[in-house]
Amino acid sequence: MSEHHEHRQQSLTQATEARGLEALISRAARAGKGAAPVERWNPDFCGDLDMEIKADGTWFYLGTPIGRMPLVQLFSSVLRKDADGRTYLVTPVEKVGIRVADAPFVAVEMDVSGEGEDQVITFRTNVGDVIEAGPERPLRFVDENGTGGLKPYLLVRGRLEALVARPVMYELVGHGEEIEIDGRTMFSVRSKNAVFPIMPADQLKRLSA
Repeated sequence: MSEHHEHRQQSLTQATEARGLEALISRAARAGKGAAPVERWNPDFCGDLDMEIKADGTWFYLGTPIGRMPLVQLFSSVLRKDADGRTYLVTPVEKVGIRVADAPFVAVEMDVSGEGEDQVITFRTNVGDVIEAGPERPLRFVDENGTGGLKPYLLVRGRLEALVARPVMYELVGHGEEIEIDGRTMFSVRSKNAVFPIMPADQLKRLSA
């Protein structure tokens, strides 16, 4: 196949992808007023889109970062993670697969109000969602193998989580306390009357020794 022909084919694919993306954007815009009821829609799977959310929360399309925040916010409003572990953009008429390197969102800021059992920890994500951690929006802490690093995740909606950015994680850990859970003393944080264990207290002592 001649180089010219290959290039033409490529640009055709890109043109249809771009047009398809424009159509997807307009459908998402109609569908995504507020948080879209994506869990209720059951459209056909229409294949994968060359779109990826990197670990730092940056969205890429065809290998190029999407610099327009309103567009990222729009796409984020029609995101859904299914039981198959994959993440999709979903409108009432289509479902397209995208790649997610870690979590689709990043929690970039936190605020703590109240104390003790009345304490509430509120997070803001990179796309502007504001979420109070609690029984329905739990925090989970993953021990990252090999790095000794902790990765906290916050449930945003459905199965979609936000990775808590490292500076915010240090701030979060600063609000930790030792709480006994099922007979074991755990270093934990509280929010909205829920207790989220970070790690066993003795493990923390070894880490900070």
